[in-house]
Order: sequence, then structure tokens, then C-alpha cells
Amino acid sequence: MIVCHCRVVSDRAVSAAMADGARTVSAVCRSTGAAQDCGSCIFTVKALVCQHHEQEATLLEVDGAAS
Repeated sequence: MIVCHCRVVSDRAVSAAMADGARTVSAVCRSTGAAQDCGSCIFTVKALVCQHHEQEATLLEVDGAAS
């Protein structure tokens, strides 16, 4: 899905930025170019970053429970 229509940034590009170490909305936007023009995509970028952090937390909880 296209997240940022101004810069044609996809959800895959956002995921790739997070996989490369971007951990904040600001870092994802710098990395991908999203939200640099009109800014209407910032809420979608934020939602994707939050989902990513929730998934990481779930994985950490499962890893910790197994030890």
C-alpha cells in the first residue's frame, strides 16, 4: 500500500526503514522521505511504527517467557 502519495512511499519502504534501524516516526520519515511535503501521511506512518513496536514487544515477551 502507498503510505505517502507525495513521495510514493510504500508500507514496505517503511518496514524496510525500521528493519534498517529507524525506531521513531521521525527517523522513518527521514529515511523514506515520507511526510516531507503535505504531511497527511504522518498518522499512517505513526500507526505502522506503533504496530512494529507492538510486534517487537510481543516477540520479546514470548522469548522471555521461554527462558
